Amino acid sequence: MFERVLSFLRDLPVGREAKPSADDPRVAASALLYHVMNADGVRQDVEWERFKQILAETYSVSGAELDALAAAGERADNEAIDLYAFTSVLKRHLDTEARKAFIGLMWEIVYADGELDELEDNTVWRVAELIGVERRDRIEARRKAAAEVPGAKGKSSDE
Repeated sequence: MFERVLSFLRDLPVGREAKPSADDPRVAASALLYHVMNADGVRQDVEWERFKQILAETYSVSGAELDALAAAGERADNEAIDLYAFTSVLKRHLDTEARKAFIGLMWEIVYADGELDELEDNTVWRVAELIGVERRDRIEARRKAAAEVPGAKGKSSDE
């Protein structure tokens, strides 16, 4: 089933303009992943590498195209005043299962450094609420991501 969701994400339409916009679901996803990576105020190399790996795997991009998508997400996040611009795009383009899978990707970014920060937890919670992912699905995705990181630290506000 996860492969089906990834296939759906890969098939999302790509903006054909020279400069990708936040209305492009791939840029919106990149911006949200970038945002959660920086939520705790510290961007570690391991988080950046996981961010780029997720973009590469999810959207089947590499090289300059991957760098452009990562940069577009960073730029969009830095220019945004809130998360709604991105979450509304994803809510329009993703079905329920794909939204749950996206929250799982956010948790993978959070746990890339082996720690859960309160600000990261809050960011994922807000995004999940905005895209319509229920609490139990968000918690299950968090548990799954944490289980894959030996010695993961931090406790969610849900516990």
